[in-house]
Amino acid sequence: MNCPECDAILSIPDDSTEGEIISCYDCGADYEIAGRDGSEVKLKQAETIGEDWGE
Repeated sequence: MNCPECDAILSIPDDSTEGEIISCYDCGADYEIAGRDGSEVKLKQAETIGEDWGE
């Protein structure tokens, strides 16, 4: 599977599970495994939680 951001090849382990975070080694984008359909893995952009510094 290729990275939606930079088109680099993503390394997704065969035993990965839904909710696991996968990072692209080329661009650093994070994706969450949204599900599996047979051998096809569905990804969605991982949510990032920003620091609010107590505000």
